Amino acid sequence: MTDSDDEVPQLSGAALAALEEFYAERREKEEQINKTLTNVNNQTPDIVFDEDWQLSQFWYDDETVNTITKAALRITDNDGKIALISCPTLYRALKKNAGSRQIKIFEYDTRFSVYGSDFISFDYKFPLHVPKEMASDFDLVIADPPFLSGECLTKTAVTIKFLSKNNILLCTGSMMADLAERLLNVNKCDFQPHHKNNLANEFSCYANFDFDKFLK
Repeated sequence: MTDSDDEVPQLSGAALAALEEFYAERREKEEQINKTLTNVNNQTPDIVFDEDWQLSQFWYDDETVNTITKAALRITDNDGKIALISCPTLYRALKKNAGSRQIKIFEYDTRFSVYGSDFISFDYKFPLHVPKEMASDFDLVIADPPFLSGECLTKTAVTIKFLSKNNILLCTGSMMADLAERLLNVNKCDFQPHHKNNLANEFSCYANFDFDKFLK
C-alpha cells in the first residue's frame, strides 16, 4: 500500500462551494419552517415548498391554482367545508380567500403540518385512516392522487366518497378517465390543469357536477 492509497479524497473548490450553498439553503428552509411553527396563530403560513419528486409531487402552475380556487369559492357557501386530498398547492390560495369556510388538507408529506389543525395526516394506502367524524362532512372534495395507477386511484376514491357530502373534483392523468368515471361517477371537464414543470402525461379534471360553469 502506498501513501496515496491512504489519502482521503478531496472535493474541488467548486464542489465545496456548491455543497455549502446546498446546506445553507436547507438551513434557511428549516429555520423558516420552525419560525412558522411557533408563530402560526391561525394565520396562513407563507412558505413555498419545493416539490419532492420521490413523493410524486408536481405543483400546479399559478393559473391553475387561481382558476380552481375561484371556482371552489363559487361552488361553496361562505360557511362551507372544502377537503384537499394530495393537492397541497391549492391550500394557501384557498385559505387566504376562504372567509368562514373550513379548509382541510389531507396529505402524506409532514412538511405541511405547519398548517396546524387544518393538516390531516393521510396515506392513500390506508384510505379510511381519517377522522371518522368527517364522514360526509365536506361540501367540496378536491383530489389529485399522487400516482397514476389503478391501485392509487381506487384507494383514494374510497377516501373521496367517505369525506364527500356532494361535490367532487378529481385532477389526474387523462389515462385514468375510464376508471375515474366508474369509481366516482365523474365526467371530464373542459378545464385542463397545468403544472409548473411540464409533465409527460396529459392531465384532466373530472367532476360529478358542472364544474366548467363556475369558471365563467
